[in-house]
This record gives sequence, structure tokens and C-alpha cells, in this order.
Amino acid sequence: MNRVETAPRLSRIIKFGVFEVNLDAGELRKSGMRQKLGGQPFEVLRLLVEHPQEIVTREELQQHIWPGDTFVDYDLALKKAVNRIREVLGDSADSPRFIETIPRRGYRFIAPITGNGHDATMASRVVPVPVATRHNPWIAGSAIAGAALLFVLLGIFAFDGLRSRFRATRPPQIRSLAVLPLRSLSPDPNQEYFSDALTDELITDLAQISSLKVISHTSTRQYEETKKTLPEIARELNVDGIIEGTVQRSGDRVRITAQLIHGPSDQHVWANTYEGSLRDVFALERDVSSDIAGEVRARVKAPNPATASQASPITPKALDLYLQGSYYVTKGEGSANDDDKKKAAEYFQQVIDIEPGFVPAYIGLANAHDLRMLGSSEDVAVQRKAAEKALALDPNSSEALEILASLRWFDFEWSGAEQQFRQAIRLNPSNASAHDYLGTLLGATGHLDEALREGMLAQELDPNANHLSVILCMRGEYDDAIVMLREMAKSHPEDGLTHYDLYRALAQKGAYEEAVEELAKTMDLFGSEFGSKLRHAFATSGYSGAMRKFAEELEGLQTAHRGFFPENLAVAYAALGDKDRAFYWLGQAYEHREMVSHDFGLTILKVDPLLASLRSDSRFRDLLRRVGLPQ
Repeated sequence: MNRVETAPRLSRIIKFGVFEVNLDAGELRKSGMRQKLGGQPFEVLRLLVEHPQEIVTREELQQHIWPGDTFVDYDLALKKAVNRIREVLGDSADSPRFIETIPRRGYRFIAPITGNGHDATMASRVVPVPVATRHNPWIAGSAIAGAALLFVLLGIFAFDGLRSRFRATRPPQIRSLAVLPLRSLSPDPNQEYFSDALTDELITDLAQISSLKVISHTSTRQYEETKKTLPEIARELNVDGIIEGTVQRSGDRVRITAQLIHGPSDQHVWANTYEGSLRDVFALERDVSSDIAGEVRARVKAPNPATASQASPITPKALDLYLQGSYYVTKGEGSANDDDKKKAAEYFQQVIDIEPGFVPAYIGLANAHDLRMLGSSEDVAVQRKAAEKALALDPNSSEALEILASLRWFDFEWSGAEQQFRQAIRLNPSNASAHDYLGTLLGATGHLDEALREGMLAQELDPNANHLSVILCMRGEYDDAIVMLREMAKSHPEDGLTHYDLYRALAQKGAYEEAVEELAKTMDLFGSEFGSKLRHAFATSGYSGAMRKFAEELEGLQTAHRGFFPENLAVAYAALGDKDRAFYWLGQAYEHREMVSHDFGLTILKVDPLLASLRSDSRFRDLLRRVGLPQ
């Protein structure tokens, strides 16, 4: 009898990342879509996820799946099974995120699991070790007695109660964290920006722990007023640890309280209070992140976090300006209206005038000039200059490297951009945006498997945003992209960009009626009046009529200097079969690429399914050459 055979299967559904293993049905699903994985590969995966964070030996796998009376080249069969699992999961033996190879011993499932998977993990811990592995007779007798006692206890107590006792005495492991919005205790509602910005700073610092997954602020912000329990939040975000805290500001003093909770069990791990001068608020915040990092390392034997830049004192006036700028730049994310970001830029520039050595203000200024509707070459110049200054002041700034890499990418410096994205990720492995950019760049150059891995990492780090749909569509996996985007549109019905991405995915699949409706919703949410015109055009003239109306309206916006959308126009004319107009607008995108750095522009030219009808044209090949992409 061995551990694999005796472990009770209490968990029937195990979730990790965008995947879900249904043990009863023998199915693996990704974003709700069933994957082609069965037979021996599925059984290997079953055993690994039933024993997460544990080594499942080659002998145990052989005995369970290929018993002694089975004639098979076991080593080859196991290798093929594991390779097939990794292929479906988008995993890599060299840089594993799910299945780690333990040389000459076996394999280990290393990703955090959610749902009932934690029950399966705990159940595997209480199964007695086989007597056959013991060599000391006295110890063997003790083991038998211990096993008998365990089964007696199982007969006396409810199994869940016993399991909770084992859990209560076991130090919780924390490999992933979510920082919930710090709650402001100030009676002044206008102080919301203060606690919000400190939350963001805390997330940024904790993300520098290389072995720790830290969820993005964009995904934790939704829990600010939630009534959900911590185990529910931990399950939804797929994390082990949750940080809660408060911020209280009184005159020139500030107090920060923080506590670390093991989310799945709601078990308290650590808490502390920090108080000091407002001038030293960032030093206090660094103390919080340092103490949390120490608690995490103690539980998972994680390496030390990357060296963070020293927190410099800042005058109360500059601090207020910086925190207000951070508040407005966050408020402006995902919006078609650039007013909030313009206001943020003014605040950050004032901070720089007062504190010219304050690195976060330069990062904020660069992000504030990443305008969606009316970006210009001047905005790009400010972005670049601010990011370069931040990097000169702090060579370990992942954010500065990411901004500079994105600007290089939009200027078609493919190799240099890729290297800088990778460097940004090395400095901050939880930088979801850098993983997203790198994944899209890799997909744009045809490296679709690695692109998927990076996109999935970004999605795990920031599950409340869309980091995967573009890559899925590049791979032709339209159904998966549509399922994911529909879920996001359901939870964020006011996000116009999600509806726009859904329009593209539906159009790529050929579901034109639904695509036009999503495009019309996008226009409605962006404050445009022609959503109803699109619906009417489709009702009277079909998809071609809707695309013609879309092109007319976009050209009208550009004539009135209310936006610049050359790639969107190229897509519309490609759908109409008007290649000349499509190539005219692609040419405009190339000539004025600094004005479309807020969008994909030509960066996904080679693999954009909505431009597929243009690829046989010699003008398309010439454009690929000009942007530096292989034919």
C-alpha cells in the first residue's frame, strides 16, 4: 500500500490559474473550455494535483498507472504523458509554473490551487507513511499503532473537524499575496487618494519578492467595499495570503496598521502598527513591506526580495501632490476620457519641481502622458524623458524599464524592447503589465507558445483585467477568448475596452451580428452617438453596412481632431474589401506611430486575424519589411 493509492479524494474540482480539473468527469478545462487531455496524461495530472507541493515519485506513478503486469516502456510513456500535460497547460520544463521535474525522483505540482483543492492537499498530509518504508522495528510498530489510533479518531470525530485540527497546527504556506485596499480612518472623504496610493506603493514593494506572486492593484480594488469573506476573496484571486490594513492621518503624523491573513483558512498570521512623521510615510510603508516579506520568507524559504531603492523623505506638500496624482492616474486607467490623466500629469510635474530626486513622480508623469484618445509626439517625448530620468535615479526600476521597452516596441525596435521587458520582469516578477507586453510582442513575432505562457502569467497576477484575449485570438482560439471576455463584460459592464476586444474576437470568428452589437456598446460607453447608427446599418445592410458606417464615423472624428484611429480604420476597410483605403490607413499608422503608442497600431500587423485578407498583397509584405518583421 502506498501514499498515492490511499490518499482520499475529498476534492472533486481543483482549480489553478485559468484551469479547472474535474476529477469525477475526468476533464481539464481552460477558461471554461474543455481541453483534449485524457487517458494516462490525465491520470498523471490527477495524481500531481491531488498532492500539490509534494514530490510524487516515478515509482508511485508507475505503480498506479502502469502496474507490474503492464508491458510498456515506462520511462518513455511517463515522459510523453508529462510532455503532453505541459503542452496543454502551456508550461515549460525549463521554467515551470505548474509541473516541476525533480531529477531522478519524480515530479511536483508547484502552482497554488483553489476551491476544494486545499482539502485534497490537507487530506494527503494525514495519510500514514507505509510501514514498508520503515527500517527500525520499534518505529514500524509505533507507526502501526499511530495508524490504528488515527482510524479510531476518525470513528469518533467528524473527519472535517479532525482535518481542521491538523490545519490549525500547521504553519500556513504563503506563495501568493493580495493586498486589499487600505481603509482610510480619516473623517475627511477627500483623503481617499492617500490610502489608495499607499496601497499601490505597498503592492509595488512586495512584488519585488522573486518567488512570490503579488496580485495587481487593478484586481484588488474591486474588494474595497465588498462583503465577501477572506476565503472567498482568496479563492477568486487564487492566492494564499491577504493583506488588510488601515491608514490614519492626523496633522503631520500618520499611522499604518497591517495584518497578514492566510486566506483559505482565514487564519491570522501576523499584525503590526507603524507610526511616524508624514514626511517619512514611504519609509513607514517600506517597513510594512519588509516585515511582511520576512513573514513570507519564513514560511516558504523564499530568497530575499530584490533590493528596493531607499525611501527618501518628502515634504508634506509634495507628498499630497504625489498621492493626488497617483489617484487620478489610476482613475483614468481604462477610460476613453483623458481628463483624469491630464490632471494627474499636472500634479506629478509639481512634485518634480519641489522634489527633483523623487523617482515615483517621474514614473507617474510618464504614465499620465500615456493618453488614449489624443496622444501626440509631445506626449511620447515626455514619457521617454521621464522614464529615462527615473531609471537614471533608480537603475532597479521595473516600471521605468517597462515604459521604455513599450516605447521601443512601438518604434519597432523588437529585439531591444524584448530584452528590456525581460529585464523589467527580472526586477519585478509580479509586473503583470510587463508580462502582458512581452507576451503580445512574442505573439506578434510568431512565438505563440511562449506568448501564451506570458499572457497566462499576466492573467494570474491581474485576474480582474484582460491580458489573454489578444494572444488567444493570435492562436486562433476564438472560443476561449470569447468565453473569457464575456465573463469580464458581465463583471465590468461599463468597461468599453472589454466590449471592443469582444467585438474583435467575435468578428474574427465570423459571429458578425454579435460583433456589431459589442462594437455599438463600445461606442455607447465611450460617449459616442453612433452606436445606434451601427445597429441600424447592420439591420439594413448587414456587416458590410455596419463597417462602412463605422469607417465613416471614425474618419469624421479624425477630421474634427477628436481622435486618431488608423488601425481601426484599416480593419474596417479590410472587412469591406477596400484594400486601397486599408493600406492608406496602415500607412498613416506607420507615419504617425508616435500618436498610436496607446494602442497596438502596427505591432500585431503580422498576426492580426482581421487583416488576414491583406497578406497576399505586395504592399503588406513591404509594410512588414518597414516595421522590421520577417515575411
